[in-house]
Amino acid sequence: MEASVTQTKDALPQRPVQLEEAFSMTKFGIYNMYLIAISGTILAAVVLETLGISYVLPVAECDLLLTTKEKGVLSAISFAGIICSSHLWGFLADTRGRRTIIVPTLLLAVASSTLSSLTTNFWLITVMRFLTGFFISGPSATIYAYLGEFHGKRNCSRAIMAASFVYGIGLLLLPLIAWSIINQEWEFTIPVLNVIYRPWRLFLVVCALPSFVSALALLRMPESPKYLLSRGREAETVAVLHSIYRWNSSRRDPPLVLTGVLPETEAEQTKVRREEAANGKSVAAVLKQMWHQTAPLFMGTYLKRTVIICVLQFGIFFTSSGMYMFFPDILNRIAEQQSKGVERITACNAVYATRVDIRELVKLTNGTERPDVCHQKLDISAYEHSFVLEAIYAIGFAVIGLIINAVGRLPILVFVFALCGTCGILIAYIDLPLLAIWFYVILLSCGFTITVVNACAVDLFPTNIRAMAVCISLMFGRLGSIAGSNLVGVLLDTRCELTFWISGLLLIGSGVLSFFIPHIYKRQASERISVSSR
Repeated sequence: MEASVTQTKDALPQRPVQLEEAFSMTKFGIYNMYLIAISGTILAAVVLETLGISYVLPVAECDLLLTTKEKGVLSAISFAGIICSSHLWGFLADTRGRRTIIVPTLLLAVASSTLSSLTTNFWLITVMRFLTGFFISGPSATIYAYLGEFHGKRNCSRAIMAASFVYGIGLLLLPLIAWSIINQEWEFTIPVLNVIYRPWRLFLVVCALPSFVSALALLRMPESPKYLLSRGREAETVAVLHSIYRWNSSRRDPPLVLTGVLPETEAEQTKVRREEAANGKSVAAVLKQMWHQTAPLFMGTYLKRTVIICVLQFGIFFTSSGMYMFFPDILNRIAEQQSKGVERITACNAVYATRVDIRELVKLTNGTERPDVCHQKLDISAYEHSFVLEAIYAIGFAVIGLIINAVGRLPILVFVFALCGTCGILIAYIDLPLLAIWFYVILLSCGFTITVVNACAVDLFPTNIRAMAVCISLMFGRLGSIAGSNLVGVLLDTRCELTFWISGLLLIGSGVLSFFIPHIYKRQASERISVSSR
């Protein structure tokens, strides 16, 4: 037994190794699963903070006197906050550290989201939701780089997809929580703030809890080893790798013998650039450093990669977030028509039949009572189909995580884009409400591809600009969310069919663009080899 252990120890490298080899030495175990769980919770927190408002809009329209256009603005404003801060957080994550940015921004998002639950008019809640998006942008993209940099190429895609599965499971709770809270009938007044506190306000606070829990969990986690190595902090990198090995190994395993980690070629250049930037503390020096961090993404070989990834994210978010924001509202309108005995009606005709001007109705009652059209609750079908959508996401992420190495990323992207885009176009013409709703669910399932595209981005860019690349691409994705939400808000009551046509064609076009992702065929081939060699 002792001889066997001694022999195993002698087999371990006694020399500095590449980081990729070091990851294989630390194994894949409890540490990685814990990190995946935290990352998945953060991803769920980001979605709850940005998409949870979709359940609030139909029941808060009378409290906040919202028009359909203002609903579009309010549903998109958190994405505007994300766009405004994506560049900043990407820069800080690449220059100050991934974890250093993720933890405080999560806590700030919790604070702004809690304050937004106490607002009393459209402008106040718009400002607070903007701040929520501004802060939640920090972890929304950085977490992909943080998680990916704890894994070698063999496990990177699977780790990201596993985290997506975790957040998919977490999102299953979203419609259940919304139903259990929003559909209650209690209310009380907060005299100091002159706020009538109703269930939808509590729901906004509950949506912020995963951010708070994730921030606390990350306090015990170290900085990304790849980031530490890129900063020239080899000793800290080795310490993190030893920590990972201790978590993942059993008592019978020999101790990890790792004397050092060889720096990556890009790390040397990064270290020099950051040391030069550190000599100046002025605003001009910081802006210059940000420029040097961003400019490479739009130059040389990286330009094509950046453009393709950004366009893909724009198309995906336009539908998965922009069209999702009105999903509960549209389902509520369809249910309202069905309750009147209407059996065959298209989704758009149901929207046209339920158009109302809330402000005019409130004026007629002089604000003394809530008009009959004010919804205190959402129809149960809105929660049921939202739950089905989240279940599809959870199952889909699990399936993609299992097959992505064997099948490759390109077939997954093309299949999802083509299927969802086709269903989106057909929604405008189907007069069977249940079938139209199912096609709507499939349309929104295009969000599967967000993590696949992010996995591509992590591979396409080097460590020193990886977080910035993901942040920039997701910034364009959030721009798609804003465009989608506002477009629906403007067109829904008058040109509803056009909104589904635009989203469907965007997805089909994204499927075609997927063929032009650099090296996607080569990566697919290498992934097959790695699977067959296990």
